[in-house]
Amino acid sequence: MSSADSRRNIGAGRSYGGRTAKGFVQKVHSPLPSLNDSLEGEIRAFLTDEDLLHTYDDLTKVNPVTPTTVLKCLQARYSVKVFYTHAGCTLVALNPFQPIPDLYTLDVMKEYHSAVQPQDFKPHIFIVAEEAYRNVQGQLEPVNQSLVVSGESGAGKTWTSRCLMKYYATVAASSSVVKSQDTVERIERRVLDSNPIMEAFGNACTLRNNNSSRFGKYIQLQLDRCQLLVGASVQTYLLEKTRVACQPANERNFHIFYQMLKGATDEQRKEWKMPPGQRFVWLPNTEKTVDEDCFHETVEAMVHLGIHSERQRQLFRILAGILQLGNVNFSSPTDESQPCNLDEQSKDFLQRAAELLCVPAEELQMSLRVRMLKAGKQSVLKPCSQAECSMRRDCLAKAIYAQLFEWLVTFINNSICADKSTWCNFIGVLDVYGFECFHINNLEQLCINYANEKLQQHFVAHYLRAQQEEYVSEGLQWSFVKYQDNQSCLDLIEGSPVSVFSILNEESRLNRASDAKTFRVRLQKELCGNANISWDKFSKEPHFAVAHYAGKVNYRIEGMVEKNKDPVPPEFTNLLQKSDNLLLHQIFTDKETKNPTTKGLSKVTVVSKFKNSLESLMRILHTTTPHYTRCIKPNPDCKPLTFKKEEVIVQLEACGIVETIHISAAGFPIRIPFQSFIQRYGLIAKYSDFKSGRHCFDVEVDSIDVLRRAVEKLLGVVLRKACEPSHDLESENSWVHCGRTKVFLTQLMLDLLEDQRKKILSQCAFSIQCCWLRYQRCRRHARQQSATLIQAAVRSWLVRRQVQRWNRAAAVIQNTWRKWKALLKSLAEVELDDAEDLVEEDVPALNPVIRARGSVQLSTIQEPVTVRGWPMGLALASAPSITVSLTATGFQKMMSVMASLNLPSRRGGYKVETNQYTQGLASIRAQPKGSVKLHCQRSPLLYADRNPDMKTDVTGFNEILLEKTL
Repeated sequence: MSSADSRRNIGAGRSYGGRTAKGFVQKVHSPLPSLNDSLEGEIRAFLTDEDLLHTYDDLTKVNPVTPTTVLKCLQARYSVKVFYTHAGCTLVALNPFQPIPDLYTLDVMKEYHSAVQPQDFKPHIFIVAEEAYRNVQGQLEPVNQSLVVSGESGAGKTWTSRCLMKYYATVAASSSVVKSQDTVERIERRVLDSNPIMEAFGNACTLRNNNSSRFGKYIQLQLDRCQLLVGASVQTYLLEKTRVACQPANERNFHIFYQMLKGATDEQRKEWKMPPGQRFVWLPNTEKTVDEDCFHETVEAMVHLGIHSERQRQLFRILAGILQLGNVNFSSPTDESQPCNLDEQSKDFLQRAAELLCVPAEELQMSLRVRMLKAGKQSVLKPCSQAECSMRRDCLAKAIYAQLFEWLVTFINNSICADKSTWCNFIGVLDVYGFECFHINNLEQLCINYANEKLQQHFVAHYLRAQQEEYVSEGLQWSFVKYQDNQSCLDLIEGSPVSVFSILNEESRLNRASDAKTFRVRLQKELCGNANISWDKFSKEPHFAVAHYAGKVNYRIEGMVEKNKDPVPPEFTNLLQKSDNLLLHQIFTDKETKNPTTKGLSKVTVVSKFKNSLESLMRILHTTTPHYTRCIKPNPDCKPLTFKKEEVIVQLEACGIVETIHISAAGFPIRIPFQSFIQRYGLIAKYSDFKSGRHCFDVEVDSIDVLRRAVEKLLGVVLRKACEPSHDLESENSWVHCGRTKVFLTQLMLDLLEDQRKKILSQCAFSIQCCWLRYQRCRRHARQQSATLIQAAVRSWLVRRQVQRWNRAAAVIQNTWRKWKALLKSLAEVELDDAEDLVEEDVPALNPVIRARGSVQLSTIQEPVTVRGWPMGLALASAPSITVSLTATGFQKMMSVMASLNLPSRRGGYKVETNQYTQGLASIRAQPKGSVKLHCQRSPLLYADRNPDMKTDVTGFNEILLEKTL
């Protein structure tokens, strides 16, 4: 058994009285019988202070451990509304029979999940769930987990399983990565929605429980390598289908029928042929209402799982047809050779059932009243008696409901089960029917109690017996704690070669009518040597009694063989395969394909099928790490917060709680092989202050002696580091024992090892972080220096290249400008008229200043007009010619400026707009006398300054830019 297999919550600060240690050797002494008087005194002393009894959150702290002290502690905790208590490796859960606010909220789940040590919190079902979840991650390797929830009917197993599933769905969702969040929410919702559907179709209200599971289920929650919930699967065991047609007194049918009856709309009632006020024989106690009568919740869960509306319609019509069948009554005919009679009301119910099941009414009536016998190759029709007709009617209803339930489970699995390649580990939640003992018990109760015996035997074999045997084989000095072993009861029920099941199967396979008395005689003859079976010789009805671990139960033999045969007449199968209801047609066609008709000894009986499925379940449980939760029913009447000592003490003794506490308090719940121990905790010695060459362990060494010495040295290092002046090294040595092949640890020692390992890993991580940060800083500094050099080189190269480009551009511009200037000069010379055309005229003398700056004078105006010069810039496009009559002086000075003429007028002035505003520049053709014609031409220059500075006076160009004239 690995460390993950055996890790259990023992509780910090626990007293380990009776244990002495020398080195790493553990000795445990059991109390002597002569100390009974002192034991009673200790019990009285312990029970004196009742105010402190509710503070014992772990029953291993109780001293002394007796049924009385355990019972008193549980009662004290129950009275203060504390319903969970640790009992060593087991969690004891008391049913409060009322809702407890703030006990299962989302905040409580997150609190337990995020806790470093959940064991330090108050006992809760979430501690068991979190421990299993962390064990999947594993200290050494991932291990599949199983949560076994056991207890009597009404003890709260179904509610506990529901809380576990909700917890894992929440934990998986909170641990998911962002990209998978939607998927996780979809999967967790489907997993949780499978609960109300399974409970609606598989649970019923009984005398002991309002929501009693009438089938067993094992739910595997599938996790990937990141412990993310990716799917689930459901395995079911032995549905109590006889409840469909036969309900015990003061009990009800399955919840789904009452949900339909109370939650259907008027339109649905009309479709299902269920008018208000109609009574159904198979629906007793309709006036009783339970919390599970919620039709809307069931329908909503179906939608979430992918059962579309048309499929729902087909499903509910089948259920309504089953209810109509229950109202069909048969009466004996006057002539025995004729089939049984049906009254008018029964014919109406039969017609309704046929319409709802979508089968011909005549064929349905024929199959119920007449059976087909085969004689060789010929078939003979034989009318059935009244009892046989009723039996066939019940058989048809049970067959339809059982196949419908099986289809529903298959559909749920297809909806929520993940592909095998996507998950690697699972956490299983087992919820089976509790131990049952009614006034009348038959084959169903025998199978249910047999399943509980198997689970109890698994607990005994895994914990009570296996752990103590391992202590002895590993060299611990151990005194065995006595416990109740139920192996003899299992041998009686399922043993070989002769047992109750084997005899029952033989009787079922014989082609003859069953006889209860004959069966009882055979049981007495072949099983008289087993002390667990007995008979009441004075009983009128044949029966036998079995002494189970939880008490003696009387089983009625009448009808047991027929139920074990579970025959379904072939005419029923043929009829339902012809149904126009697609769902009904599908489930019976698939059944015929998967299970072809068999004959004789190859016929599979109910107990054989149930035994095989249960053995498959036990194989799964044996390969996983189990976590036990014992649900206790505090009173038989399901009254809130009512504690009946007699009821509780019987359950504590039956499930072995006291023995479990004894072994847990005195034993070592954690066992780790030497090699695995060195592999995980060897670094403690390697990085400790005491390290030296002898502390370097080789994990690959195969020698047990070498590994044992290495483990002892390592433990010595750990204990010396943990030893303080306030601690006793000898008492700390009692926390651990080195066996022959394994290390046995208490929870305290495991916590100490994990704490030191965590500190060393933190130190190593800190050193790695320092080295990494130093390396990153040096690398960053080197990169900065390299980047600076590269940037400087690039900038210098860019500057040099830019300067070179500027020099080349300047040279090109200068060269071009020189050429262009020469060209303009030549063009100006060509434009001037010959000198002989110039005739001097008498003009008024100009002001020297004006003459120096250049002037233009109109021929009709005596006052000269000042001309402002501008840089010529670049010539613009040509413009149309305009003619202005003017007289100019110093004309050569005005060839390179733009003129603005301010001309007086009678109205105060007028404006002459030249074409430079829209077309560009104009050149002036000189006229020495008379009118001067201004010619607008396209300039040979490509660019020009169209908006020169108005305040700058520049002269010396061979163009006149006419700006504006006012």
